[in-house]
Amino acid sequence: MEIVLETEQLGKRYGRTWALRDCSLRLPAGRVAALVGPNGAGKSTLLHLAVGLLRPDAGVIRVLGQAPYDNTSVLSQVGFVAQDTPLYRDFTADELFTMGSRLNRRFDLALAHRRLEQIAIPRDKPVGRLSGGQRAQVALALAMAKRPRLLLLDEPVASIDPLARREFLDALMGIVAETGTTVLLSSHILADLERTCDYLIVLDASEVRLSGSVDTLIGEHRHVTVEDLVLRHLAKGASA
Repeated sequence: MEIVLETEQLGKRYGRTWALRDCSLRLPAGRVAALVGPNGAGKSTLLHLAVGLLRPDAGVIRVLGQAPYDNTSVLSQVGFVAQDTPLYRDFTADELFTMGSRLNRRFDLALAHRRLEQIAIPRDKPVGRLSGGQRAQVALALAMAKRPRLLLLDEPVASIDPLARREFLDALMGIVAETGTTVLLSSHILADLERTCDYLIVLDASEVRLSGSVDTLIGEHRHVTVEDLVLRHLAKGASA
């Protein structure tokens, strides 16, 4: 089984505060994985370490088998969409795609054009004049045109409306089905993740609390309510 993202006791500290600590996980290839946890749990820090924007203070991180920091051979195979979908707002989508094709040897210009045509987003309009959902779609098309083996998404739809979120996730699943890209999607909107993800990583207090395929985790865990306990107690009393 190929592992596209692996960490061992990974940690990142700011001053005396650990943003991420003792983080150990393995993400298999071919998964669409949800990265969940409360604000401040370390989700963005983990993703920034994975794309080489940060260097760890403890432990090890491997992306496609190698350390990502200052490693262009690895990073050329990784796509990343940050939370605020940073794009040059005065550029049109076509201009962004041209820049992407000149910076990435594997850039698939036809795929980028096709994605925006399918969802009727103009390629000749400055992205700063597009809606939030449309900008997120442009950022996704830009990331996917790299033909990445691993795509990392840091809450890219958190600030847009439910319909735009659904359209973005539908587009994501269509691209994943077409390319086979492994995805790690950070979000706090669980309803979105339930429809798209088959793997789960839970971060809390800067540590991994749970990790594995959704089917396996569901089979290993039970949700018990107070009503369940009362009914069991009554049933036990009636049989005595």
